[in-house]
Amino acid sequence: NDAPLGTAFTVSVDYRVGLTTGISAEERCNTIRAIANDNTGASDFVRPGHVFPLIAREGGVLMRSGHTEAAVDLARLAGAQPVGLLAELVNDDGTVKRGEAVYAFAREHSLPLISVADIIAHRQRREQLVVRIAELPVSTSAGPARGIVYGTPFDDLHHLALVFGSIGAGRDILARIHREDIISDVFNGAPVLSGALERIAKAERGIIIYLREGATGVPAIEHGSQQAGDEQTQSEAVRRDEWRDIGLGAQILRDLGVNSIRLLTSTSRHFVGLSGFGIEIVGTDAID
Repeated sequence: NDAPLGTAFTVSVDYRVGLTTGISAEERCNTIRAIANDNTGASDFVRPGHVFPLIAREGGVLMRSGHTEAAVDLARLAGAQPVGLLAELVNDDGTVKRGEAVYAFAREHSLPLISVADIIAHRQRREQLVVRIAELPVSTSAGPARGIVYGTPFDDLHHLALVFGSIGAGRDILARIHREDIISDVFNGAPVLSGALERIAKAERGIIIYLREGATGVPAIEHGSQQAGDEQTQSEAVRRDEWRDIGLGAQILRDLGVNSIRLLTSTSRHFVGLSGFGIEIVGTDAID
């Protein structure tokens, strides 16, 4: 799957019963209803078809702040089958409606409107998907740290938060959310981690969250000559995918009592979903 945003597409399908071409709105609706029906199975569909099923990530928007997860979470919160339908609103010229155009459409048709951030905030107020497993002292090149091990209900991998100094009220904390890269971290001198530790040592407080590769919410790094261990040369698609999966790191920050961070990064990035977890980015600090 090479979808730019890492959307989990499956094989397109049509519902077999009453099928002609499968392309009409009526037949697509029949297919969608059949997909949502627990009594249908694989033999009830033909492939390929005209409806593209997607797989929502386990944990929903708290693990990936995407539209797929938002649709399934919304249905589940309403007490319905955890199945949703995604459809784009388009302008007359075929471009996708965004921003104010979406709000205007909702007002015109008296439709309620919510955002992915709204669903994240709703679930965050009621659910916590990271659990503290253990706490231990850790010696680092930046000085002593408090190590806190976290787990989730979705896999057996554990993640580590290193807390340096006093977090206090949790404002303006230097923070690095680091996805495990064994090639760079172990065999290439860990330049990004070393840079983050140096900045935290100077500030005398900060947090490094080390997310294990391949865990729920942490996509695996594509090791190669131009990607492994070098954020500057990662493809745009990999970067977008990585930072749509910040739910896990954000939940750990919230558990530590952090409200706003100065993000330690080696490249400029746009972050999707952090605000929905109540984490404000007050600035970014480049790691040399």
